[in-house]
Amino acid sequence: MTTLRLRAFTDDDVDPAGRLLALRHAAHRRREPLLDPRFEDPAAAAAAVRAAWCRDGASGAVAVRGGETVGYLVGAPKADPVWGDNVWVDSAGHAVAPGASEVARDLYGYAAQRWADEGRTAHYVLLPAGGDGGPAAGGADALVDAWFRLAFGLQHVHAVREPLPAAPAPRPPLVVRPAERADVPALGEIDVALPAHQARSPVLSGAAVPTVEEQTTDWEDTFGDPRFPTWVAQVPGPDGAPQVVGAAVGCALTQSRTHEGLALLPDAGFLGFAAVLPGARGLGAGRALGEQVLAWSGEAGYACCVTDWRATNLLSSRAWPRLGFRDTFWRLHRTVGH
Repeated sequence: MTTLRLRAFTDDDVDPAGRLLALRHAAHRRREPLLDPRFEDPAAAAAAVRAAWCRDGASGAVAVRGGETVGYLVGAPKADPVWGDNVWVDSAGHAVAPGASEVARDLYGYAAQRWADEGRTAHYVLLPAGGDGGPAAGGADALVDAWFRLAFGLQHVHAVREPLPAAPAPRPPLVVRPAERADVPALGEIDVALPAHQARSPVLSGAAVPTVEEQTTDWEDTFGDPRFPTWVAQVPGPDGAPQVVGAAVGCALTQSRTHEGLALLPDAGFLGFAAVLPGARGLGAGRALGEQVLAWSGEAGYACCVTDWRATNLLSSRAWPRLGFRDTFWRLHRTVGH
């Protein structure tokens, strides 16, 4: 076999990398047709690679065999204290030739030395979700398997499904309705429920948990923004009066800061937030709220609806697949030095 040669990524590698990314994306779309078809065009894929390469602090590697580029890897840091001293390989930052998934390990071996030398010990990579036939198929499963064997684990899931034509009626006595300004104190409490849940095991997120007062103030300032329609779920309280126990927010996917490049699906609504107070879980409120956002996505004319969740969040990682969301991208994570 011709020797594999590794070297640093340069400007001249953008177009060959784009061709590899277009092939990867075409295979990905055969499994999930709701993904953006534009990136099957090598020129569009190359533009996405160029955007990744032009980030501040970007660096990476290229693998060449017999004069042909068979893989590339580009990562860059994100200025966010939550992620630590980091480097991110986003959706356009990595691809290998069909059947060459093992090359991913060589690419990371080359690029990661610089990242470690720079003190960047938190490494993240966004890959097409597995599920196309296992490592022997040479597709997404094989690529994910290569990264798992680099000590990466699954941290976060991006997913998509078609909208609903209408929201099914919730199970009585549950009611789902548009939020009103009078709901703001309840929305502030519910807004804390999600980060508080993720601060506990098994997620154990390091992100700060805001106070109810902070979130209530934020809702007071932003309530009624038409870009972010909001619904609440209510049940009868102990005194029989309606009690708000959950909430969900929809919006255009373009409003999300965590979906970009190939992960920014075209013409997509976004289930951007959903949470239920701990004492009300198990009543079907989360599902009913999710169905409401799916129905709104259809009413708003979106072709699909996207959401995402932490893989270690036991509630989300079970609720959203049960609602029909299909994995599109997986964020893998490794902390170097352990």
